[in-house]
Amino acid sequence: MKKLMLGNEAVARGLYEAGCRYVSSYPGTPSTEITEAAAEYPEIYAEWAPNEKVAAESAFGAAVEGARSFTGMKHVGLNVATDLVFTASYTGINGGMIIAVADDQGMHSSQNEQDSRHYAVSAKMPMLEPCDSGECIDYVKLAYELSEEYDTPVFLRLSTRISHSQSLVELKDRVEVPVRPYEKNIQKYVMSPANAMRRHPIVEERTRRLTALANTDKINKVIPGSKKIGVIAAGIAYDYAKEALGENASYLKLGMLYPLPTDLIRDFAASVEKLYVIEELDPIIETHVRAMGIACQGKELFSLIGEYTVADIREKLLGVKSASVYAAEDVPVRPPVLCPGCPHRGLFYVLNKLKLSVSGDIGCYTLGSSAPLSAMDTTIDMGASISMLHGRIKARPEAAKTTVAVIGDSTFIHSGLTGLVNITYNNSPATVIIADNSITGMTGHQPNPATGVTLKDQVTNAVNLEEAVRACGVRRVRVVDPYETAELEKILREELAAEEPSVVITRRPCALLKTVKRNRPLSIDPDKCRRCRMCMKIGCPAISFEKGYAAIDSSLCVGCGLCRSLCKFDAIG
Repeated sequence: MKKLMLGNEAVARGLYEAGCRYVSSYPGTPSTEITEAAAEYPEIYAEWAPNEKVAAESAFGAAVEGARSFTGMKHVGLNVATDLVFTASYTGINGGMIIAVADDQGMHSSQNEQDSRHYAVSAKMPMLEPCDSGECIDYVKLAYELSEEYDTPVFLRLSTRISHSQSLVELKDRVEVPVRPYEKNIQKYVMSPANAMRRHPIVEERTRRLTALANTDKINKVIPGSKKIGVIAAGIAYDYAKEALGENASYLKLGMLYPLPTDLIRDFAASVEKLYVIEELDPIIETHVRAMGIACQGKELFSLIGEYTVADIREKLLGVKSASVYAAEDVPVRPPVLCPGCPHRGLFYVLNKLKLSVSGDIGCYTLGSSAPLSAMDTTIDMGASISMLHGRIKARPEAAKTTVAVIGDSTFIHSGLTGLVNITYNNSPATVIIADNSITGMTGHQPNPATGVTLKDQVTNAVNLEEAVRACGVRRVRVVDPYETAELEKILREELAAEEPSVVITRRPCALLKTVKRNRPLSIDPDKCRRCRMCMKIGCPAISFEKGYAAIDSSLCVGCGLCRSLCKFDAIG
């Protein structure tokens, strides 16, 4: 049976067919759908973990116990998981283990543009990269084979384009792989310095064996064409090059990015007149080729930044310009904004009104930085809002009266708890705001440990945020509905004046949740509207000015009433 599948869905299908038993991840675009799709297979236990480190460690535990396991994350999530990655490369595994990492070339949904291939090189861990959905399935199966044969976790590198594009796959039956027996082995799994020193030579020998495999295995293959141009590429860059150049070039398509096939590269380079390396982001392959003493062209033609295009490759290598596929007219700018009815809007309106400096975090609430709210000063990484607030106060004590941290409920559990403990332990009179919308919103409404529901939609224990922050040492804990802007303003003034740590939880479910009751759309009476533009200060996309008066788009309005509470002329009803 054949079926069109997203790359992420195909990875999940590969997990199913390969006999994977355990999946643990934290949602992060563009990798999220792998775990969601895996959860649809009853044979696979799948879960959302509090963060990527916990997910990777849990999957590693399942692999050590003897089961085939998987953990998936986006590139910045790999930063969180690397403490496990580098040591797991030394210990090896028992059952097969795959670590999927989805890079986000072009930063469609990320705070940086990171090339995860560096981690494979640094950790000396094999990495595979598919170029379509069919290869996603095939490479998952191959990764498990390599993992178990060479006693190592294996990276599966994806990209936004591979994860979120569809291609045809052939569905096959699941192969039931029994859980391997677990045997206690202190020298292998207890990484004290003495044992780790004995394991390092094993890693180097494994890399030598994998390099020999890379030179002979069909995963790295030559696709013949014109000998005038030779292209070395992998993943989506190979797809672009093949479409751009067709039979005008020969290709060395790499499926294994680490270790690279030295002999195969040398033979291929000798067979073509001019060699190009086409790879998005950093020159990992190009640097390796040049270090071998082989002349090639790469980053002098292609950018270190963003995604490539077929037209760009065709023009640079063939000198052929392609007609633009876009209309000549300017496309109007459509910046991302908080949704109509978003509970965070009231919070950021008040923060802006009080002219507070806001240490922000990663989530849909990061959009509170956009005009007209403009109520966020920094957004760096998951959990940084709380840790940075502490540092800012210690550097300038008076900042405690004018600076707050804002973090979401899921992000707080991901990596905010330790920052809050740091605040209480080191006595910062900091005010932390947890924007609790009862879901992991930015990545598509995944449950988290505070929602009381698992990935498989089973009711479970829910983390009580009030009790959690008190356990961290916070005595002042306030809960408020962010729609109640006057009450929220009063509470924030009180907590900023306090001489001890405090946490304000702004609690209201995401307006897009199916369980949230929708009110009737509001409208504006033009006879009462005084054109004061007060309603425009909250940046709601449902509100605009038409013919000099405020107007509400009933197709967008969810009737939250926030604008109504701000209108002093009772024009909104």
